[in-house]
Amino acid sequence: MSDSSPAPADPAAPASAAVLDVWCELQCPDCRTALDDVRALRARYGDRLEVRLRHFPLERHKHAFAAAQAAEEATEQGQAWAYVEAVLGRVEELDRRGEPFLVEVARELGLDADEFDTALIDGRHILIIDADQAEGKAIGVTGTPTYVIAGELLDGGKSQEGLRERIEEIVDRLLAGQGA
Repeated sequence: MSDSSPAPADPAAPASAAVLDVWCELQCPDCRTALDDVRALRARYGDRLEVRLRHFPLERHKHAFAAAQAAEEATEQGQAWAYVEAVLGRVEELDRRGEPFLVEVARELGLDADEFDTALIDGRHILIIDADQAEGKAIGVTGTPTYVIAGELLDGGKSQEGLRERIEEIVDRLLAGQGA
């Protein structure tokens, strides 16, 4: 997802921001749990940590690919994180209802729901999801959530215990080394 915290193209963002890639899937209950850690990291570091959501839809979740496309449409409409959090907060509903649920969440957030529906039909964001997935596979991502920071891959799919603390150690080291 191209929307992050802060946005990479944000001229006000410090050049010394550490980058955390979060390989996620919006139909994954473990990613919903990981959202608390991501929120805590974003709150602790603010614009010193760029959090980038990367798509890694899993085949076992039949609505994951559509959810990734919808998240990209939310990015286009300026509501990426709000949308991601809303969908992850209702994973069971996504399981049951699929694409109509994705459009409904857009409507609830005041986004252009018709444009979401069109984006899901025309597949305008597929290349982004395919690229994320290919990159993830190339670096060893096998499940979600998986974090990558400073070249270190941390697999949260098996257990998330201690991962936020490990990420904080790495971010603190990176920021200290940059004089941030």
